[in-house]
Amino acid sequence: MTVASSPSLRWRLVKRLVAFQTVMLALIVVIVVVAVWGTARFADAYEDSALDVLRDALVRNTDGLLVLGETSDLRRLRQEAPDLWFIIRDKQGRDLREGRVPADYAPFAAGMNHIQQIRLGEDRAGIDKPAAVLKWVDSAAGRVQILTGTQGHMSWQHLFWGVSLSSATVIGPLFVLMALVTLMVTPIVVRRALSGLGAAATQAGRIDIGQRGVRLPQAGVPAEIMPLVKAVNDALARLDKGYERHQRFLADAAHELRTPIAILTTRIASLPPGPEKTRLLEDASRLAVLTGQLLDFQRLDQQERPTATVDLAALAQRVIVDLAPLAFAAGYEIDFKADDGPILVTGDQTSLERALTNLIQNAIDHGGRRGTIGIRVDRSGRIEICDEGDGIPESETERIFEPFHRLRQDGRGAGLGLNLVREIVRLHGGHIAASNGPKGGACLEIGLPLAAPTG
Repeated sequence: MTVASSPSLRWRLVKRLVAFQTVMLALIVVIVVVAVWGTARFADAYEDSALDVLRDALVRNTDGLLVLGETSDLRRLRQEAPDLWFIIRDKQGRDLREGRVPADYAPFAAGMNHIQQIRLGEDRAGIDKPAAVLKWVDSAAGRVQILTGTQGHMSWQHLFWGVSLSSATVIGPLFVLMALVTLMVTPIVVRRALSGLGAAATQAGRIDIGQRGVRLPQAGVPAEIMPLVKAVNDALARLDKGYERHQRFLADAAHELRTPIAILTTRIASLPPGPEKTRLLEDASRLAVLTGQLLDFQRLDQQERPTATVDLAALAQRVIVDLAPLAFAAGYEIDFKADDGPILVTGDQTSLERALTNLIQNAIDHGGRRGTIGIRVDRSGRIEICDEGDGIPESETERIFEPFHRLRQDGRGAGLGLNLVREIVRLHGGHIAASNGPKGGACLEIGLPLAAPTG
């Protein structure tokens, strides 16, 4: 199943800021248009009102003559200015006239061909705009010259487009600049604002069962994300308390079991020899080993890296002496070999004894009750325990070290022994591996770093 990638907060903010700026700038244009339109003086002072209406209504008929189409703006202009007058002339000299041209402007009408643009009647007192204008304009009928009065009011369409076009020269570049700045600045601002969240995510990735008491840092976390960080920290605190209760229960249970197991072992030892006694001794030994494993897990959980010096050869010899009776009773022979001289490593003697005990116990349980269990200790800090049983499937050579994993569901033990061995070896900076020996049985090997020479 493919998991969709999470949306980027940074680019979501950039898109929304750009969209917000666009809406705000458009709103500003509308407000300006409405404000200007609401100012009667400005509308009345617009001198091209009639000229714009005439230009928009101007077309040519089938004979190519200039005519006015009946538009709503033209009808309104005729109502507002009953004395409307104008002269429209194209470059070919054909013209379109209506109304009576005031006598003061008749000379200009006669000389239109020689005039590009003029405003008439500007010097009249009390008039905010000229009485008439003469301009060349582009229309649907081509480029024409219009002489007309300044009657009428500016239409809202002309006002809107006029303000929009004039504003575009200022607002357009401003909007482009704002968008570019937003694209560059917003990612930096968001990254800095969320830097505390990144530190919290990094710390969360380091949380492990072996590192309790870890909490996500709250420094620099945005206020909107702080409830989530606090909730995660509260959950981690509850998990730590639950784990501690669980560990205390296991330790208390293991301590309570040691006495009855010791009593049981003593009573079994007093029974007459026979197969039943052997099986009972094996079962009692497993109970004792399981109890020791639970205590070892508790102790390892609180233990720092060991610093004592331990002789691996002597340690292996002590463990073999303790387990040899159990191995002989189960039908095995023991073959122990160690290189000459002390083989010193830095470690915790009790933990290393437990690890080696578990490995030999594992060989006794899974060696098929036949052949020889071989233990080798060499000068490099390597210990190898091999049996002549059925061996380990290749697919299981890694999984056998997982907690509660057993090769056979009907096998004995809780599946904690090899997991405990791996944790002890890791604590000592070593490694452990499983393979099959030349005789088909399982071989488990641990390697520990040698202690630094003294003196």
